[in-house]
Amino acid sequence: MAYRKLGRDSSARKALLRDLTTDLIIHERIETTEPKAKEIRSQVEKMITLGKRGDLHARRQAAAFVRKMTADEETGQDAVQKLFDDIAPRYEDRQGGYTRVMKLGPRRGDGAAMAIIELV
Repeated sequence: MAYRKLGRDSSARKALLRDLTTDLIIHERIETTEPKAKEIRSQVEKMITLGKRGDLHARRQAAAFVRKMTADEETGQDAVQKLFDDIAPRYEDRQGGYTRVMKLGPRRGDGAAMAIIELV
C-alpha cells in the first residue's frame, strides 16, 4: 500500500486529508499526530505546486480539493486565494520541500506520537 489508511475508510480519510490540508494552508502551522502529518505533507506539496503554476486550471484543481474556508476575517480571503496570492509566490525559487515535520512527545491520554507540520 502506497499510503497510510489512518484507521478510516476511503471517504473519511479523504475528508480528513482535505480538512488538514486546508487548515495548514490557512494557519501555516498545525499540530497533529505524526502519521497524519506525514500523510498530508504530500497533499500540501501538490497544492503549493499548483499555486506556483498559477493558471486558471491549477486554481480550479486546487479549489476542487481545498475546502472553502475563510483564511482572513478582515479581507475575506479564502484558503485558495491565500494559497495562490501569498504562499505560492513565497516558494517561487524553491523546487519542493515546502513543509517541515517536527516530532513532539507522546500525547497525554492515548500516547499517540504527535508532530507539528509547518510551511518552511
